[in-house]
Amino acid sequence: MNYAVIKKNDIANGPGVRVSLFVSGCRHHCRNCFNREAWDFSYGQPFTRETMNEILNALAPSYVAGLSFLGGEPLEPENQASLLELARLFKERFPEKTLWCYTGFTFETDLLTGSVGDPEILRELLSYIDVLVDGKFVEELKDAGLIFRGSSNQNIIDVPKSLVEGRMVLLEGTWRRTMGSGDIDEV
Repeated sequence: MNYAVIKKNDIANGPGVRVSLFVSGCRHHCRNCFNREAWDFSYGQPFTRETMNEILNALAPSYVAGLSFLGGEPLEPENQASLLELARLFKERFPEKTLWCYTGFTFETDLLTGSVGDPEILRELLSYIDVLVDGKFVEELKDAGLIFRGSSNQNIIDVPKSLVEGRMVLLEGTWRRTMGSGDIDEV
């Protein structure tokens, strides 16, 4: 697996200050994607043991709320095994912190059915993810008032509850920016 960038003080891709890993490789090719260069699986740098240690060290401060996987596409089959290893280590070391994942795949159609990559790897990877933002970015459904997602078709999913129920369970509360301010309201 390759990765495009690691953001060590990200406040846009989940609540609080987060460490965000942007992986390389994506077959969705959403129109007006904000990270088009990361579609190429060979873009960026190789994801190594040193990269994993760098991420885990960046997660150590108490003010860091968690880790976010973005892309490219984190759940492309080529990326799943490396992210599973990182997710295991993250949850062992920081069980109180959250793992968010952004994917263009849909939870119920693509992920719960195990139709993306190796079903066993995917199932275990999902077991470590606290929140999943699913669905392709759709330019026509873009809404600048949304937070933690780019278009209104995307869902913010409570993965542990969804796995127990065997269906998509949305995370309680849907967030929107209050127009004209930086405040975030729950609606």
